[in-house]
Parts: sequence; structure tokens; C-alpha cells
Amino acid sequence: MKFNVMLMQLMAGMFTSVQIFILTLLFSLPLGLLVALGRMSKNKILRAVVKFYIAIMRGTPLMLQLIVVYFAPFYLFSVKLKNFRFPAIIIAFSINYAAYFAEIYRGGIEAIPKGQYEAAKVLGYSKVQTFLRIIMPQVIRIILPSVTNETITLVKDTSLAFVLAQAEMFTIAKQIAAKQASVGPLMVAGLFYFVFNYVVAFIMEKIEKRLNYY
Repeated sequence: MKFNVMLMQLMAGMFTSVQIFILTLLFSLPLGLLVALGRMSKNKILRAVVKFYIAIMRGTPLMLQLIVVYFAPFYLFSVKLKNFRFPAIIIAFSINYAAYFAEIYRGGIEAIPKGQYEAAKVLGYSKVQTFLRIIMPQVIRIILPSVTNETITLVKDTSLAFVLAQAEMFTIAKQIAAKQASVGPLMVAGLFYFVFNYVVAFIMEKIEKRLNYY
């Protein structure tokens, strides 16, 4: 197989990996915030349910969660969904990473001094205004390094999509490597992941410096 053909195939797989990465962040970051708020709720039942959810998501392999999400509609409701493979991947990745992001959010929120809530109340801010205008900007600045670490991990975890036979980059690299009996395609895939991670880390570092400036 010519190098340019192999490169085109890997690029197609890379596009799928990037899709998984972007969609997972798009859904898991806001979901993680909602989960964090539920984890900190004064309602004991809600807090217990959310705590259990986080424990399950963090205590079981993502690979297992992918399988469960994909086969759950059939085994629970006897419904076989068409073209459900990619949505199942996004759902599994999103609920998994939301649990991790929730704990990161919670740590950031709890790091804010209680006096700031009291000062905002004295100034006439509502609870929602206090959270959105005063607390959340500080939380984002605090949690950004931890979010960056999880984001970089997500780049590498996209390769787990192979569990549901989704042809992302690493799966395609393995197929080409097996066909050619060569580790070359795997090395190229590794380089792609490295560049992808470098770009993500660079962007996150720029965001962090900008937030620190303000």
C-alpha cells in the first residue's frame, strides 16, 4: 500500500476521532456541571443518586460502559436501533467524562471562599447571578489545569471506540499494520495522536494564560 493511500485512510480515521473528541466535550462539560450541582445539593436523595452515578462511572471501565450503552436498548426493551453505534459511543463517552468533570467542578466550587457568596448577597445579587457572574469565572480559572489533563486523556481514549467496531484512527492503523505486517502505520497513528494532543494542550495553555491575565 502506498504511503499516501495509507495516510488518507488514517486521516479519515482521524476525522472520526476528532468528532468523538469534540462531541464528547460538547456534551460532557455542561452535563458535568449539572452533575456537580446535584452532588452538592441539599437534597439527600438527589445527592445520594448522583454520588452513586459518579461512583459507577469512575469505578468501571469505559470499555464496559460502551458495551452496556450499545446493547442496553436491545436487552432492556427488545429494541434494535439502526445506526446506533456512533451515538452509543458519544453517549458512553459523555456520561463517563461528565462524572470526572463533575468532581473537578465540585473541587473548584468548594475552593471559593464562602465570604464571596455573602458579599454578593449584600450587593443584591440573586443566587443565579452570584453563581454565573462571580463564582463560575473563578471556578473556570481554578479547574482549567485539571480539565486540560482530562481533555488530553480523552484524545487517547477515543481509540476505545474500536470496542463497538467504529473505524476511528487507531482501528484503521491496526488493520493496515496487520495487512502490511508492519508497525509503520501504528507509528504514524502515534504521531497523529501526539500532534493532536500537542494542539489541544497548546490551546488550553493559551486559554489559561488569558484567564490568568484577567
